[in-house]
Amino acid sequence: MTKAQQTISIGLLVASLYLVCLLGLVPFPAKIQEELIPVLPFWTIVSFGSYLLFKLGWGVLFFNDVPEAHKELMLQIDQARKELTAKGVDVD
Repeated sequence: MTKAQQTISIGLLVASLYLVCLLGLVPFPAKIQEELIPVLPFWTIVSFGSYLLFKLGWGVLFFNDVPEAHKELMLQIDQARKELTAKGVDVD
């Protein structure tokens, strides 16, 4: 089973369970049936968005420094300066 098939099958399962709850085929108390179940998709989207924003913020906050990449970038900058200076361009 490919990842796409797995994702589609899980999505169909969740959607069918939600429809069963929304249509009242499974008995729930009236307050849950009328107030909670209709807003579950919106709540899920907001929760997922909040999770993604948290993960993004966490990644930015604890961004790993890469000293090797810094050294490589500095060498490339020096090389570019030398090449431009050889062609008569003032880079300072």
